[in-house]
Amino acid sequence: MPSYQLDKSLWGGAEFDALLADIRQRRQEFEDQQFVSQDIVERFQKAGVYRAMVPQELGGDERSPAEFLQMVEAVAAADGSAGWVASFGMNPAYLAALPLDTVKKVWGDGPDVVFAGGIFPTQPAKRVDGGFMVSGRWKFGSGSMGASLIGVGIQPDDGEPLPRMAVMPAEKIRIEPNWDVIGMVGTGSHDLVVEDVFVPEEWTFVRGGKPNIDSDFFRYPSLSFAAQVLSVTTAGMAREALDIVQGMAAGRKSVTGAPNMGEREYVQIEIARAEARLRASRSFFYDTTEDVWNTIKAGAAPTPQQVSLLRLSTTHLTSECAESIRTAYQVAGMTSTYTDHPLCRIMRDSMMPTQHAFMGVITLKNAGAMFFGHDPLPGYL
Repeated sequence: MPSYQLDKSLWGGAEFDALLADIRQRRQEFEDQQFVSQDIVERFQKAGVYRAMVPQELGGDERSPAEFLQMVEAVAAADGSAGWVASFGMNPAYLAALPLDTVKKVWGDGPDVVFAGGIFPTQPAKRVDGGFMVSGRWKFGSGSMGASLIGVGIQPDDGEPLPRMAVMPAEKIRIEPNWDVIGMVGTGSHDLVVEDVFVPEEWTFVRGGKPNIDSDFFRYPSLSFAAQVLSVTTAGMAREALDIVQGMAAGRKSVTGAPNMGEREYVQIEIARAEARLRASRSFFYDTTEDVWNTIKAGAAPTPQQVSLLRLSTTHLTSECAESIRTAYQVAGMTSTYTDHPLCRIMRDSMMPTQHAFMGVITLKNAGAMFFGHDPLPGYL
């Protein structure tokens, strides 16, 4: 039951299939070492993950949001952590806010730049001649182990009201391995530590600032896209979980003499519900994505209501797919409780997106407020 129509030719065809197969085989490796291996990151580069959203004028492929999201979904089906790391190929949505001359330097040697970062907690930075002196510690540096450029959130000490991102070469940052969590262990979301590093002002940008590149992608709501690329990992994992249950049922008999799992009425009913949750929430998610993208391609700006539906469909996808995964885990019985079983790993990984601030219940409050004509909280749109 395929859940997406990915054009594999955009991502390397047979080589992309081989990459996904390798990721599936190495899931335990990523979890044990707490990061996605460097050779996989390099194969992501070769497949076009990191140049996907880079403008063609800078050597990129300039994919549509839906094409990129479907790629992340496919990778997440192979492994949730790998999908999460691949999602940071959306980095041009951030880096395009750098001054144009700096943007050209970022991709001056090619479009396959791996960027990661830690935004919170924003740390004070002393403004000095030509830039900032940056020190501090940042949480949740997902994908930083494989990055060549890393950004951290700073608050200038000169009274500037808006926080910035300070971008620097990865060798300027110390990664402190402390990612001791229940799910998405392979994302390597360790702490980032910076000690007295000078960052030129032209290598900083205001978070959420206007992009300095003019193309359709940079008119797509960047905050919404940042949430979408993480949320869609749950769709890939839900598809994988349901496929695993289907495979487990084939020819399997209970040790008690009970009917095959796939012959049990309660399993059939629950799995049908899980399948419906996945497909319905996924359709809402991609329908809103295409609606906003078509508006932009037609030369118009998305309305606040369209952006709100993007946010709502993203949170809805996360919660519905997580519930589908829980169902798959539950109907599989004791077998799925072993920590090395793929359903156990998927179950644990699915807990992480539901905890992320981008996909929190506050989204529902804001979407509901807009439904009744009230203003949402700042930062929602």
